[in-house]
Amino acid sequence: MLEHKKIQNLSDFFTELGKRREKGVYFYRINDYSEEIGKFLYDYYDAARKCGVIIEGKIPNPTEGNLAYYYEMMGNDFQLGMGFIMCSLKKWLPRMNRSQNENVAASIYDSLEELRRSGKTENMLRNAYIKFMCWLYYKFERIVNQLGQERLPKILYVGSVSNYELLLLGVLSNAGCDVVLVQPSGDESYLKLDPQSQKSDRYEGENFGEIPADFSLAKLRQNIEKTVQNQKIFGSEGGFTNCTNAWIEGGGLSDILKESAARGDREGFFYNCYLRINGVEDKLTYANELYQFYLELKNRKRQIVVVNGSIPNPTTDEIMKIRRTHYTGAEQMIADLQMNIQYPASKILQAVFCRAFAEVMMREAAEPDISLNRLMNKGVYLLCWIKRYQGQLFKNWKKNDTGCFIHMGSCRSVNEVLFIKFLARVPADVLILHPDRNEPVMLEDPLLYEINHDTSMVMQRFPEQNAQLHIGTAAYHAERELDTLMYNDSVIFRDRQFVQANTISLQTMDREIRLLWNTEMKYRPNFSTVDGVVNLPVIFSKISGVKDQKTEEYWISVKQLMTPETVVIDQPPFFTSVSPNPIKMYVAEFFRNGKLQRRKIKTHPAYPYGFLREEMQDYILDKLETMIEQRLIRGTFENGTEYTIISVALNLPKQVTRLIQNFDFTKKNPKLIYINTSEVLITLEDSIYTAFLNLLGFDVLFFIPTGYNIDNHFNQKLMEEHQTGTYMYDLQVPDWNTISLTARTSWRDRIFRKG
Repeated sequence: MLEHKKIQNLSDFFTELGKRREKGVYFYRINDYSEEIGKFLYDYYDAARKCGVIIEGKIPNPTEGNLAYYYEMMGNDFQLGMGFIMCSLKKWLPRMNRSQNENVAASIYDSLEELRRSGKTENMLRNAYIKFMCWLYYKFERIVNQLGQERLPKILYVGSVSNYELLLLGVLSNAGCDVVLVQPSGDESYLKLDPQSQKSDRYEGENFGEIPADFSLAKLRQNIEKTVQNQKIFGSEGGFTNCTNAWIEGGGLSDILKESAARGDREGFFYNCYLRINGVEDKLTYANELYQFYLELKNRKRQIVVVNGSIPNPTTDEIMKIRRTHYTGAEQMIADLQMNIQYPASKILQAVFCRAFAEVMMREAAEPDISLNRLMNKGVYLLCWIKRYQGQLFKNWKKNDTGCFIHMGSCRSVNEVLFIKFLARVPADVLILHPDRNEPVMLEDPLLYEINHDTSMVMQRFPEQNAQLHIGTAAYHAERELDTLMYNDSVIFRDRQFVQANTISLQTMDREIRLLWNTEMKYRPNFSTVDGVVNLPVIFSKISGVKDQKTEEYWISVKQLMTPETVVIDQPPFFTSVSPNPIKMYVAEFFRNGKLQRRKIKTHPAYPYGFLREEMQDYILDKLETMIEQRLIRGTFENGTEYTIISVALNLPKQVTRLIQNFDFTKKNPKLIYINTSEVLITLEDSIYTAFLNLLGFDVLFFIPTGYNIDNHFNQKLMEEHQTGTYMYDLQVPDWNTISLTARTSWRDRIFRKG
């Protein structure tokens, strides 16, 4: 633990730990006021806002919800011992390192010992311990992993401190942070708790007066915010700022290839290019030009990042590493989020990053109807991508270095647009290639320079290697243009033209099911394609009863529906909770914080769909997310049913995965027939299985001669029911090989049949 030391003047609070005259922390209380103290509190408040905790009034007592979560995570155990406290802190506050854990544990132990010696019972000690733990988690968690570091976190407390609050502030101070108590009511109440001033020192100076009656943190905050707004928040160390596109000649790729010396030489500026090329000049040479451009960048030792299609979303781990808290305003939030931007190798570059981050975020904050929470989410995405790519674009960066970020395809999300705008304001060239002019454009920026070509061309990937270089002949491109004319908003489609689809359940008459069963998707009612997404009209129905109790005709009618694309379940249940499932043991890894961990799933050794087309793998995971988010199955997000959904969806039989692999959204869709003649209720797993296949685009048809309920696991009415005859019980499913596709007729019927 660190010892309390004396200051010579208030500026000592802002000295890093290793540079202090005596290595230690400062814990002072202020009861008076002067111009010097006012300036100090202004600066100290700002420091605590950026790296610390600010308290005005009281630290709120733990709520019932806080306590319930604590007991759920930690239980009700308590021991007055270092080992117990250290183990508990490791679980409760895992971001602390071992040294921080030991210091906080030792300080808590000393405080509890002090209470024990004062006559507190074991139950009172337990309550004090739990209060400390809740306060640490809910109020001070943002600083516990910074305790004892060179830049000590700051705590500013304004008001009359209570006994337990003073003990906790002592815990944090001993573990490695500075504390300032501002006491507008004076020192009287404090000295009742600490008569000998053993826990803190009183600051004394000259020309003191009383603390102003209107003193408040709100007023300090207003002053700081006003100052921040008036500062050159977008400036950077040494005035190093961007000169974007002012130097270019409009040559496109040739401008990006210009050396730094040829761009400009004014001190304090970096010269970067921010360019979007729409369309292509010549389809036959486009890919080769890009490849030669890429080789030239590499020959010049430029740092390059290439993104194809869209920037991969931040992972859960990346998001969790972004430090953030609750905010009351955009400026406060932006200033605090900026603290996540670190580039120790160059403080100049770090300052440029911070300025660019503030600029694009302030522009976003000025957009109408944007909420603070939505703005923060954008900021978190932006910070994740900054952290991800800064090491690639700015490796061993020097002032004249200019990396190159290449984005193949138009930006597809508002978060991508924000990141591109950020990159355009740091020492990097940004090249956006938009060869397919039919692809919508989202990015608009006054800094952006555009080159437009009339010819459009579909190109999915930037040619980084020879293996990726595919140059089409004139005939090939002519055929693609013909495709565009023929296969756009008509009933003529290329094979597997679409990779995204949504299902629409058809409401039909029972006799229409047989008419639609073998009909291709594109010919069904309500089929459509919108923005590259197919709307699939599918059947999800239950046939109850047996018409005229004619079981032979009933089984024939079922067999007539068994096409090559049909999966049949006639001995349910198919899946149960005890069915073999190699995925089940991993589902907790695959779903965390309410989100499907797609990257982890696809790279896991147990992932069973790696052999499918990439777009079909994504399609399956899209529908899995949809099924969970829409809570189609009862118990989702209530009793862990979401994990059962994942285990079933990622354990589809080989016959089903083959049908999915072969599924063309405009042609015949795969099908499932589920026959249940018994009184056994459908299992949760079978309910998930049938609903999931329907989401994927399967026609799902239940034959239930008993008419019994099969909706017990569905959260809403998913299927349509058709009553076709009398309910019949104890029917036996026949051997399908013995069932003909036409009904047999008696000799009397053959003689006397009409016509």
